[in-house]
Amino acid sequence: MISASSTTRSGPHPIVRWVLSSIGKKTIVALTGIALVLFVTGHLVGNFTIYLGPDWINSYAKHLQDLGPLLWAIRAALLAILVTHIFFTMLLWKENQNARPAKYLASDPIRTTVFARTMRLSGIVVFAFIIFHLAHFTVRIVDPAFQHMDTMLDGHKVHDVFAMVVAGFCIPWVVLVYIAGLFLLTLHLSHGIGSLFQTLGITNRRIRPLLEIATQAYAWLLFLGYISIPVSIFVFGLGKGSAQ
Repeated sequence: MISASSTTRSGPHPIVRWVLSSIGKKTIVALTGIALVLFVTGHLVGNFTIYLGPDWINSYAKHLQDLGPLLWAIRAALLAILVTHIFFTMLLWKENQNARPAKYLASDPIRTTVFARTMRLSGIVVFAFIIFHLAHFTVRIVDPAFQHMDTMLDGHKVHDVFAMVVAGFCIPWVVLVYIAGLFLLTLHLSHGIGSLFQTLGITNRRIRPLLEIATQAYAWLLFLGYISIPVSIFVFGLGKGSAQ
């Protein structure tokens, strides 16, 4: 005879049920999104050391490389977070597609904007841009010459990140790829950051307009910060004398 308790246990674990639920998927997308926004912000702060001169950005890069296996563990974790974010975003999109033509009723939803309508497309293109960026400056296979750029720092031979970045952003098509990729990332963040707050319940009708303005302003400030580096190098010649 099968007991009621054994019948209950035969179903999915409560955590699995939550993950597969609509709110579970949305929460996972929100939390992974927050982690990625924090990384994008921190990465920009590190990149800004290029304005302080070759020794600053090369020292920053050396400190990261000195982490050894931990650095690769962090990279793997970030990649896992990114893939998880994309995977659950696609699950939600598929769920919404299957729910049509019935309209999805959400309490006080964020109004539809161009940013919201391009979320899926911009996310896919941004993922491709990230792969290009890793191949360009991290794995350094886009330009093989980057593999052999070294310099001396405090008596140690280190990779010359300053010269590599300057050389990379002296090429017109590379600058255009970065500006286009960062523009799409900004479109994604402009709507995405606001959606994170709604999913986690950290908003209401009264503060939502201000929150939308603040999150979009933050996204575009990130855009200006990131593109300032290739523009400063390509247009204004930042570091071209030092990197020769």
